[in-house]
Amino acid sequence: MSRPLIDIAGVTHAYQTQTGPLPVLDGLDVSVPEGGFAAVVGPSGCGKSTLTKLVAGLMKPDHGEVWLHGERVKGPRSTVGMAFQNPVLLEWRTILKNVLLPLEIVPTKLSRQEAEDRARHLLALVGLEGFEEKRPSELSGGMRQRASLCRALIHQPEVLILDEPFGALDAFTREDLWQIMHKVKEEEPFTGVLITHDLRESIFLADEVFVLSGRPAHTQFRMKVPSEGPRDLDHLYTPEAAEMLNTLRHQIEIAQGRSAEPAPA
Repeated sequence: MSRPLIDIAGVTHAYQTQTGPLPVLDGLDVSVPEGGFAAVVGPSGCGKSTLTKLVAGLMKPDHGEVWLHGERVKGPRSTVGMAFQNPVLLEWRTILKNVLLPLEIVPTKLSRQEAEDRARHLLALVGLEGFEEKRPSELSGGMRQRASLCRALIHQPEVLILDEPFGALDAFTREDLWQIMHKVKEEEPFTGVLITHDLRESIFLADEVFVLSGRPAHTQFRMKVPSEGPRDLDHLYTPEAAEMLNTLRHQIEIAQGRSAEPAPA
């Protein structure tokens, strides 16, 4: 039987500290099919960001396996793009050159002109046409995050990892970027993993939500998000969305040790 594109199977991991091992993950199982988009939620400090580093090959688990496209992950993968809460754009480079930066590190078959054309296309896709020659300090926080997203996609990764990329933005900018994400995924297909503390964000962007337990984390609960055509913000105010959010909130309470009741049906 073929594996999902991303397959985290029975992963256990601990960080070594001065006072001894700090268990973070314990038998974690997360799988994402090709073209799927999974959101991972859970209590603060439960190991969500550790999960992203394992998928990207930036660290190896103590036990268990991480598979990507049928191959066991043993080191950093050029087929993975990453975007973080802090865009970390270089002030001495224009927005266009910031977006092109990964192609100076990751081998590419694109010519210089093809790479620049692709960068301009991505910037236009996220609404930054006309800002290519601006410096990061000349852009708002939301605009810098859009540029960061373009940079993560410039080398056409098969997997895109989003580690709370919208967490520091105001509510209106965040919702605008949620809608842009759907547009981007339609035109630039990828398999996605989103780390977030925002339950509304998880059900708006993902087609499956994984709830991690408290540390050391295992997969406590998983929920499919029904998808019927393009989503808009009105979907977040339907009875179905309210039911999903109530279920996820209850699961978070369980993960935090504030409730032991079973999740509502």
